[in-house]
Amino acid sequence: MQIIDLAEQTRVLGQVAPTLKSCRQEVETVRAGEIAKPLREIEPIAIRLQLLALTCTQQVTLLSTSQYAAMKDGHENLAELVEATTQISLAATLCTLAIHDRTEVLLYEGADETPAASRTRLAQATEEVDRAATTYQRVAHRLSYRLASFTARREDEQLITRAAVTPDASNTRRNPQRNTKPPVRRRASQDHRAPPLPRRPPHRAPLKLSRPPASGRPCPASHGRQR
Repeated sequence: MQIIDLAEQTRVLGQVAPTLKSCRQEVETVRAGEIAKPLREIEPIAIRLQLLALTCTQQVTLLSTSQYAAMKDGHENLAELVEATTQISLAATLCTLAIHDRTEVLLYEGADETPAASRTRLAQATEEVDRAATTYQRVAHRLSYRLASFTARREDEQLITRAAVTPDASNTRRNPQRNTKPPVRRRASQDHRAPPLPRRPPHRAPLKLSRPPASGRPCPASHGRQR
């Protein structure tokens, strides 16, 4: 958990609603006209809303990893901010669809040549912008109150301190400590080669046996050859 400047985050939260109201006025101005040049009229608004949605997403990510999540109703406020960020991104997408509805007459035969479909998309975009602006006003007011109130600030300090010393139970369940032994490594001196084959005995000539002497004569091998 990182400690951030919540007063600065309150200021950033408070700037989102006026920005959304400014975009809404631009959408209403375009919607009231003929939308003859949809790319020039609608595309800047769509880009502005999409960039704002990206900035809001980054801020929500920062708040979710800070002490803001440990404060009272912190998770509920984060959930509302995530929904509002989605609504801003949806409004940007609806503006892009409004451009497509106005230019599809150049691509398809029988397409609606009137700006009625684009106006419907822009009306839906203004509804999403209004919801997001209301959410950001409410969340910014809550954070400003808790920072200004001594009692609320003292309560939040206790919650933040408790969250800092208490391990995350969900993280403990996901990554339990396992008592596993490391694999045993064999010594480098052990020889893993196959054992040598047994040696063959040396070759010996077969033993020749002498024949017994015929008719009682002595064996020539023992008494020599008679001449």
